[in-house]
Amino acid sequence: MTANVTEPAPPTVDPSPTEPAGELDKSNARVREMFRQIAPRYDLMNHLLSLNIDKYWRSQAVKRLRLIPGVPALDVCTGTGDLAIAIADAAPDGVEVVGSDFCYAMLEIARRKRVAGSRSESIDFLEADSQQLPFASDRFQCVTVAFGLRNVADTDRGLREMTRVCRAGGQVMVLEFSKPTLPGLRQTYNFYFKHILPRVGQWFARNNKSAYSYLPDSVSRFPDGQALADRMQAAGLTDVKFTPLTFGVCTIYEGTKPESNSNPDGDPQ
Repeated sequence: MTANVTEPAPPTVDPSPTEPAGELDKSNARVREMFRQIAPRYDLMNHLLSLNIDKYWRSQAVKRLRLIPGVPALDVCTGTGDLAIAIADAAPDGVEVVGSDFCYAMLEIARRKRVAGSRSESIDFLEADSQQLPFASDRFQCVTVAFGLRNVADTDRGLREMTRVCRAGGQVMVLEFSKPTLPGLRQTYNFYFKHILPRVGQWFARNNKSAYSYLPDSVSRFPDGQALADRMQAAGLTDVKFTPLTFGVCTIYEGTKPESNSNPDGDPQ
């Protein structure tokens, strides 16, 4: 179903694990430290808790990219680099792939996953805040994010930055959890996400930020479907469409940067 619509030192630690009742703390300090703590087991937990379906979701996203030789591609909130690596493996010759994230510990793992002699070897993993990307405007043929946009403190600012650094005619793609609507599945999904996943995740990847309680909370509060498509359009994208996967547990969102949004000077923000 488809609907239209330079490497700095490791970051400092935020000492406070608590947040005000009723609020979701998405501050840079909290989210960065949370991912630093769970980084060593992040990949294992992702594959275990999703039954490896997350690999299928990324493959479907990559298939939708219209990659052309000689133009770079960017994956923001790249984490441990799975989507950036998948893009590099699928890209034609001459496509430079860059992965950016603001968590140093996650990027260290991403760099270790590059395979010598493969296309992933040349991926440049850089530490950067997705709300203020250190790239010139109109640089990348596609800008992607997988399961990271909901962790950006200001969603709209993140989308605007992704749009800014994308070339005119290029793609901005978001792969993100969504809320299934199928009766029965919805209730099972909610129970698993709210009661099973936090317990198992916290036990495997112990941390003082309640990372696997944050996950279902962040998903439940994040816009999905048409609501997120509208946010992408507001960021300056056109031809926005979204495609639910696995009965709506995950959704791919795609938009195009129009010619009118192009910055011919290519000045960085």
